[in-house]
Amino acid sequence: MSMDFGEGKYTAAETARGRDFPGLRQFCVFLENRVGHLNELLRCLEKDTLRVIGLSVIDSIDSATVRIIVSEVDRGRERLELGNFMFTETDVVGIELPEGDSPLRSICSALMQAELNIHYAYPLLYRRQGRNGLAVHVDDIDLALEVLSKNNFPIITEDQLREDDEFFG
Repeated sequence: MSMDFGEGKYTAAETARGRDFPGLRQFCVFLENRVGHLNELLRCLEKDTLRVIGLSVIDSIDSATVRIIVSEVDRGRERLELGNFMFTETDVVGIELPEGDSPLRSICSALMQAELNIHYAYPLLYRRQGRNGLAVHVDDIDLALEVLSKNNFPIITEDQLREDDEFFG
């Protein structure tokens, strides 16, 4: 018995999240904990018009994990591959901080009401109309995007980072 799964039709090899997905792609780069390795990573990435938008370093005795967001994901991935860096990719939510006395608390409150855990967060080198940005990794990114949008928190997208230099501080 023969099975023909594709029935001769071409299926595009795309991910579930297309380019219009309202989140940010983060690279987690694994480095030896040695002097100069972070500098090498940044030298590899920050060339021409590619910019580092977010950076977080988690240090241990013999290694470091660098979470990094760049202005153009595909170019960043290409440079990491060409530089022979070991890395993974994950989605995070980019949020413009709202006006007011306690912008971080208001974001945390909205996510808490939806019973979403924040695994980690770090600031983004992002500035639009006087507002800063925050990258947040949560349990359920789709639910977080829904909750934040419903509560009128502006979401930062990859397209915004790629297309508009006014976003950089």
